Amino acid sequence: MKIGVLTGGGDCPGLNAVIRAIVRKAVDVKGDTVIGFYDAWDGVLEQRYLELTTPVVRGILPRGGTILGTRRGSPFDSKDGVDRVKKTFTDLKLDALIVIGGNGSLTVASMLHKQHGLPIVGVPKTIDNDVVGTDATFGFQTAVQIATDAIDRLHTTAESHDRVLVVEVMGRDAGWIALQAGIAGGATAILVPEVPFDIDELSQIVRKRHDRGRYASVVVVAEGAKPKPGTLKMPARVLDAFGHEKLGDIAHAIAPEITARTGFETRVVQLGYIQRGGTPTSYDRVLSTRFGLAAVDAVHNKEFGSMVALRCGEIKSVDMSATANQTRTIDLALFADVAATFFG
Repeated sequence: MKIGVLTGGGDCPGLNAVIRAIVRKAVDVKGDTVIGFYDAWDGVLEQRYLELTTPVVRGILPRGGTILGTRRGSPFDSKDGVDRVKKTFTDLKLDALIVIGGNGSLTVASMLHKQHGLPIVGVPKTIDNDVVGTDATFGFQTAVQIATDAIDRLHTTAESHDRVLVVEVMGRDAGWIALQAGIAGGATAILVPEVPFDIDELSQIVRKRHDRGRYASVVVVAEGAKPKPGTLKMPARVLDAFGHEKLGDIAHAIAPEITARTGFETRVVQLGYIQRGGTPTSYDRVLSTRFGLAAVDAVHNKEFGSMVALRCGEIKSVDMSATANQTRTIDLALFADVAATFFG
């Protein structure tokens, strides 16, 4: 068989491990030919690719990012986009395409299969851990570990200066990183998109901690966290080229309000893209490898329209449409029964 591979959306630790596993299984075991498209769907539309062989993928297992490059965007963004994708399948004699991506990329892949019959298999990835249909996505554990390490370090500097630090982590619509890194890092409070916060209640939590003699606090906030209506004035919404709200100002809105209500010096730390870069953890390398091997099996079993997923420790194939335009939000019981117990 001739199999195409692309990586779409934001970069993520573990992408190269998936690519390596696909090549080793498809080429070395199945005798297939594998080509990798550069820059996500742009490479498919423009027929920019390279043949992926065992020597090409040698040594990429521990590398962050993706050797294929990645971009946002979709064939549906242009009138002839879908026709160009079909032409690429025909011109290159592709038997299947493996799409490694998050919610956006998998939604596009599902539409191309369901509406146009293209033989596509999905592999879920995102540091946000918000893909419906799988218990976990690779890249998430790496991001949580990076955030936890940062929080551990920030505790010491906060204590040295008697400061409140508001640490902003990624998480547009789901607060998985904030929740798990906050619990692991002993955060004073955790703010997530799923649970609107009250700035007065947050300030009281910080003050209660200081009243107990703890003169430093670390508040972990997901970039998509939102205040309860009428409790905090937020900057005007700004949209990016894809119609998504630009995030990253929530910590800067929160910090001065904590100072105003408590009198405690409050600083902002935004971890930003450092959470997405660098070497994947051993867990993410193993999960990525398992996903890559399973994706090749799915192709040979002609399970098109499916994506590989982690279910109760096992790798399964599930309908890719399950994640289309959906978001897997946090376990609210974990937030209320575990995380909130340690607030303050």
